[in-house]
Amino acid sequence: MTNVDSGEFPASSAELIRRTRAERRRLEEQQAKSSRWRGRRQHPDGLGRGRGKSGKKPMPFWQEFPVLILIAVVLALIIKSFLVQAFYIPSESMQDTLQVRDRVLVNKLVYDFRAPARGEVVVFNGVQWQPEVQIVTPGNPVLRGLRTITSALGLGPPDEKDYIKRVIGLPGDTVACCDDGGRVMINGKPLTEPYILENNPQAQRSFGPVRVPEGRLWVMGDHRSVSADSRAHEQDQWHGTIPIDNVVGRAFVIVWPVSRADGLPVPATLKQPVALLPLLTAGAVAARRRHRR
Repeated sequence: MTNVDSGEFPASSAELIRRTRAERRRLEEQQAKSSRWRGRRQHPDGLGRGRGKSGKKPMPFWQEFPVLILIAVVLALIIKSFLVQAFYIPSESMQDTLQVRDRVLVNKLVYDFRAPARGEVVVFNGVQWQPEVQIVTPGNPVLRGLRTITSALGLGPPDEKDYIKRVIGLPGDTVACCDDGGRVMINGKPLTEPYILENNPQAQRSFGPVRVPEGRLWVMGDHRSVSADSRAHEQDQWHGTIPIDNVVGRAFVIVWPVSRADGLPVPATLKQPVALLPLLTAGAVAARRRHRR
């Protein structure tokens, strides 16, 4: 029947189907464009692949690597400042226990809870002494910065005022040399020291007797003939002793080179009973040190 009201002729079935399909395609295209537009608004570059939930593009490796290095250095400096410090051995003064260019780890917390013990290897600030090793400071500011970083991380020579020695005399001890066998004596008792490298004639080993004052230590290197330790400063006002407060920490292990990796325990000869007064005095000094911090 003719549609008189509209004035239009009816479309055939085929034409209706074509129109329906065309309208469907237009609708799908509009939906696709709308989806792409929303995606571009969320990710301006139009790419959402390879991103986390936050929608941020990962940092390229060449940018990420320096950041990781910086974080590692900062963490190492924090650990070095408060917990454990790597220390580079710059001289022969502790042979044969330690060799030049060995690296040791230094426990910086241990003496916040107790005083140093006889026989322990300690790192201390010997600012009152003449430098044992002369370290040339680079003129180039970049090289100076690198030297500072490597020194802080224990990869290069330390500050020339840092020393590493073995504790021989505690507060209240009397130290001297020598007995008839050329041995060091503590409180009149000779020490048998298999760990030392001694190549001085017995006549040149003499020192003391020195009574170690409260709050101080008598320290010596294991290579006795080349170590500028307490013996070399016996004529100063403190008779060569160092303040316990200047002790940075205890060296407890060799970590480099790997072939020499080993602990640094207290020699059995120094694990001997000590008088009550030196123990009480050393404990009081440790308590004062913790209180100052």
